[in-house]
Amino acid sequence: MDVGKIILNSFKYPLRNIAKLPILFILFILIAIVPIGMVMDNKYLMFIGLIGFFVFILVVPGYMLSIVKTGSIGSSAFPSFNLTNTVYDSIRVLCLRMVYMIVPAVMFFGVLTLLGPTSVDLLRNFQIHTFIATLGLMVLLIVFTYLLFEFFLFFAKARLAFFNSLSEALKINKVIGDILNIGIFNIIKWLILMVILIGVISFVTSFVLSIPYVGFLIYIGIIIPVIESISNYSVGLVYSNIARNNINDLRRLQREIQF
Repeated sequence: MDVGKIILNSFKYPLRNIAKLPILFILFILIAIVPIGMVMDNKYLMFIGLIGFFVFILVVPGYMLSIVKTGSIGSSAFPSFNLTNTVYDSIRVLCLRMVYMIVPAVMFFGVLTLLGPTSVDLLRNFQIHTFIATLGLMVLLIVFTYLLFEFFLFFAKARLAFFNSLSEALKINKVIGDILNIGIFNIIKWLILMVILIGVISFVTSFVLSIPYVGFLIYIGIIIPVIESISNYSVGLVYSNIARNNINDLRRLQREIQF
C-alpha cells in the first residue's frame, strides 16, 4: 500500500471536483445558522437553523458515505446527490455508529459503577494519590475502549460503503479481518500522515476566523467540508487496497439480494 500516494490523492480530491464542492458548502452552512441566530438573538433564525441542523444530520453522513465508496472503488469523481439514497445512507451510518458505541457505553457505565463509589470513598478519606490513580484508570479504560471502537468504525463504514450492506458492516470479525489485511503498520502510517495533513490545512486556513462573522461562515461552510471530503475519501482509498479481495463476497451478497 502506497500511503504517500493515498495522502496525495486525498488532498487532490476536492481540488479535482471544485465544480461540485458547492453541494457540500451548502450542506455545512446549515449547521452555522443556529450560532448565527444566537449571536443575533433572532428566534426565527434559530428555528430555521434547528430545522437545518436536522437536515444536516439526515443528509451529510450519507453523502460522506458516498465519498468513502468513491474512494473504495478507485474513482476520483464526486458522487452525485440523490436525496432519497443519501437520507437512507445517513440512517444506516447513524445506526452503525449506535451499534459500535454500545460497548464503549457499557464500559463507561460499568467503570463508573465499579470504580465510582471506591473513588468517592478515597476522596472522603483524603487518600488523594490513590484517588488520582483510580480516576486515571477509569479515564484510561473509557478512552481506550472508545478510541478502539472508533477505529473499528472507520473500517466498518468503509465496509458499509463497499458492500452497500449494513449487516456486512456489523460483522466486527470481518472488520477486524479487513484491518489485518490492510496491515496495522500501514494504517498507523496513514493515520499519522492524515493527522499531519489535516493539521496543516487547519493551521494554514485558521486565519479566516479572524475575519468578523464572514470568517466563521467561510471556515464552517468551506474549509471543514473540504477537510471532511479529504478524510472520507482517504478512508475509501485505504479500503480499496483490499477491496479486490472482497469481490467474491460482494458478488455472493448481490446474488443473495437478487434471490
